[in-house]
Amino acid sequence: MYQRLHVVLNISPHRLLYYYEGEVDAVVATTTDGRTIRFPANILRSVVRQDGVHGTFELVFDKNHKFISISRVKD
Repeated sequence: MYQRLHVVLNISPHRLLYYYEGEVDAVVATTTDGRTIRFPANILRSVVRQDGVHGTFELVFDKNHKFISISRVKD
């Protein structure tokens, strides 16, 4: 059974540099149902655009909280 969480992210290209340079290794975000989650910043690589990371994303984790996937569900 997978756990699916939706988060709204608005990360500018400038802020993304902190993640890529290793100054920050985790993202803290609020799910659309109000929970605060923390996940490794490197999972954002597949959803980065020129203007950063913006939109609503679905994060999928397995029953052991291991990351499975991230996908954009709404811009």
